[in-house]
Amino acid sequence: MSGTEVLVVGAGPTGLALACGLRLHGVSVRVVDKAAGPATTSRANFLHARGSEVLRRLDALGSLPNESLRGLSITGYLGDRQISKVRFGDVAVRTVGPPMLISQARVEAALRDRLAELGAAPDWGVALVGAEQDDSGVTAVLGNGETGAGETVRVGWVIGCDGTGSTARKLAGIGFPGAKITERFLLADVHVDWDLDRSGTSGWIHPTGMLGAMPLPDPDGGPDGGGDLWRLMAYPDQSDEAPTEQQILDRFREILPVRSNHPDARIRDAVWLSRFSVHRRLADSYRHGRILLAGDAAHAHSPVGGQGMLTGLGDAENLAWKLALVLRGRAGEPLLDTYQAERRPLATVVLRGTTAATRNITIRGPVGRFLLFRVVTPIVNLSWVQRRMTYSASQLWVSYRRGPLGAGFGSRLRGKPRIGDRVPDLDCARREGTTGTATRLHDELGGRWALLVPEGAMTTTTDACAAVARDRLGDLVGTLERADGSSEVWLVRPDGHLAWRGRAGPAGSPQRLPQRLRRWLEDTLG
Repeated sequence: MSGTEVLVVGAGPTGLALACGLRLHGVSVRVVDKAAGPATTSRANFLHARGSEVLRRLDALGSLPNESLRGLSITGYLGDRQISKVRFGDVAVRTVGPPMLISQARVEAALRDRLAELGAAPDWGVALVGAEQDDSGVTAVLGNGETGAGETVRVGWVIGCDGTGSTARKLAGIGFPGAKITERFLLADVHVDWDLDRSGTSGWIHPTGMLGAMPLPDPDGGPDGGGDLWRLMAYPDQSDEAPTEQQILDRFREILPVRSNHPDARIRDAVWLSRFSVHRRLADSYRHGRILLAGDAAHAHSPVGGQGMLTGLGDAENLAWKLALVLRGRAGEPLLDTYQAERRPLATVVLRGTTAATRNITIRGPVGRFLLFRVVTPIVNLSWVQRRMTYSASQLWVSYRRGPLGAGFGSRLRGKPRIGDRVPDLDCARREGTTGTATRLHDELGGRWALLVPEGAMTTTTDACAAVARDRLGDLVGTLERADGSSEVWLVRPDGHLAWRGRAGPAGSPQRLPQRLRRWLEDTLG
């Protein structure tokens, strides 16, 4: 074997986050990407709270919050009349990272910087062109896009994070069925002279189609979020043939003042111009032998709602710790099947939601606009509906309690969180001798597990629980004293979800707690 345990195909947010997560667990990783170099266009621009949490646990959040905008509202207009306003950001849940308007290119740069700190870097201009797997590994063939020269490497596993056209998925023979949702959108990142408020996104429903405008962080705008850089999105594009960039720009200059009711709006120049159609697709499986899929290689959906990058980051974090346990011989390969069991149902929910949202904003005709104005809009303006929409978009609600790791002892205990739920970012103390250092739960995760014990209860029982956890999971288990007054012991996964919880029985048999934890680890990890 080449010394590389995992070959990650694709250096986008999902592939980079996965590589960082594996490196935190001590796994040797090689990242390849057929592109000549890092992308400079913005593509995705919204990162919800759950995505920020993932970056924080990977220690890759860096300066992104300071670079981002807090344009966390969406205002809808029908003609010149405001019909709705949805505010994001306040999800009434303690989180370690803020939702951000930030370029995907900047997120990728932050992840590359973190990966470099962990001793790895993407190989650009290197494509996966072949893969043959057997019981002990994968023989991968890599091609150089410039010279055509090939390289054969032997790795343990291949993870396809190479987008909707994934070569890894095709080589694995995994189907990617789906359907087209809409005709083509026009997209442009442009500098605009107008007086539109930059505190949020705006969208207009017009007889000729929809128009959306999202403020983008502007390098020349200063730290107060100023500037004039905007992302514009228009539907539909009725061009019979693929338009040139100049034709797209000309079309936006025509559309913008009419649909936005800002007749004086003027586009000065463009940073990026494109067009796209919206499809929904879901891979038949996330795994075939030693080839696995994550991110857009596994699921493709509308960009409406900012769920694409967010869902891919969640895939990466979920898979990293599971694959690391298998590679270290601390878990059997069936643990990898829980990756699909936990993440594919979530992708189904996301696909359903983004499809519905896309159909709402692209509604056309007088009947459709009437239903939007008279039925949909009053519902959307209800405060409890807005809170639910905000919470849903954040993905802080994601739980695996119905998955295969949500069963067993501890799942029957009353109270929240349940096994498989996300654990809030609790105040804790890291015990060092006779003193404790204040910390936060999610700061101790990422490449580590956390065993939460009651405050002041560093006893023989809790020490035995910690020894059991380390014996099975390795040294990447930290013991923390919780400050929430609970008398329970919790084992928290590296991705922030509750793995196990326990307390002494009513008859007072604390010595049974480590036994229960050991039994759970044996049943779960194989």
